[in-house]
Amino acid sequence: MKFLSKILICIALAISTMVVLADDWLRSMPEFELTDHLGKVHNLDTYRDFELAVFYVQGVGCPIARIALPNYREVRREYTEQNIAFSMFNSNIQDNLPRIAKEADEFGIDFPILKDDGQNLAKALGVERTAEVFVVNPNTQEVLFRGPINDQLGYETQRNNANEWYLKDALDTILAGGTVNMENIPDSKGCLVAIF
Repeated sequence: MKFLSKILICIALAISTMVVLADDWLRSMPEFELTDHLGKVHNLDTYRDFELAVFYVQGVGCPIARIALPNYREVRREYTEQNIAFSMFNSNIQDNLPRIAKEADEFGIDFPILKDDGQNLAKALGVERTAEVFVVNPNTQEVLFRGPINDQLGYETQRNNANEWYLKDALDTILAGGTVNMENIPDSKGCLVAIF
């Protein structure tokens, strides 16, 4: 009987640890006030009229972040009627607004790119890599999804077409009132964002 009790306690501890880790993975969006590459100031109030806000982690010079841009545009185009805001933010300490603006111009980036000076947003969200997306309820500040846009890009690999569209599936689930199962979402493959 004692052996069975020990097993049950171990199982309960493992489950509670998984719940804590899942909660830690989906942190809440903090209040912020960041300037984009065009000089416009953004905060959570900027997004409150939207049902959802999607934030893409951008980095100047990151090839994966650049190559994933058409996929991010495709998602925006498909969900344009769904009252969802699409933005980017850059938390790299080496990137400043002029460098970000130059990258946006050179690669035709037509999303606002917010500069996360001080890396406060990245630290609060637990950002590790570029090309990761966060789906946020701007009114509750709850992060409902984080992960890659799809499975097309990886380290030194690139498929012609994606087999899995994680962001689209997440948006569909959330818009239908469901909860995204984060256990099925792989880590994003992007350039490392050094957090200081």
